[in-house]
Amino acid sequence: MSLHYLVREPLKKTENPPLLILLHGYGSNEQDLFSFAEELPEELLIISAQAPHSMGFGGYAWYAINFDDVNGKFSDINQAKSSIDTIASFIDEIKAKYNTNKDKTFLLGFSQGAILSYALSFHYPNKVNYVIALSGYINKDLLPKEMVNNIKTQYYTSHGTVDQVLPIDWARQSKPFLDNLGLQNVYSEYPVGHGVAPQNFYHFKNWIEERL
Repeated sequence: MSLHYLVREPLKKTENPPLLILLHGYGSNEQDLFSFAEELPEELLIISAQAPHSMGFGGYAWYAINFDDVNGKFSDINQAKSSIDTIASFIDEIKAKYNTNKDKTFLLGFSQGAILSYALSFHYPNKVNYVIALSGYINKDLLPKEMVNNIKTQYYTSHGTVDQVLPIDWARQSKPFLDNLGLQNVYSEYPVGHGVAPQNFYHFKNWIEERL
């Protein structure tokens, strides 16, 4: 397999289970979002992927974030694009291995994972049916030069109003961007920092349930 992962098999068995793939944030690991699994719908096959780049001490990244005196903070765009391709291959591997429902693939990312979830949905149109982007934003440096017009993916986006890592203003640009492309999306804000409030969790859980 392209990536190391944790799996929660469906608690309600079906021949072709709906698939939820979890992409953690910078410096975290596959255990982080996997804590959501026990509260999510029983019919889901839940896969929590580990990013490929080790940071030591149990932390991993999908791409490097570098700091210097000249540029401040900047992302390794080439590394990010490579991770998008790796995640796309991984999704195909999981679909084949577990014989999942091809029309019900959910991709949930937090922070760096959310940034890549957005980008993947444009580079690989309709590979995933639903994107849940938590505390992330649409990084235009990661988008294809030409956008296709046959994307049917739906988006759930949320952000903390006092996020100290990724500014709320960045996240607020996602809805007009998606609206302009005619893509179905919802956007929510919560009075938290760089994290997921309980109300936020139940909101996106309901959003998932409505689409199963």
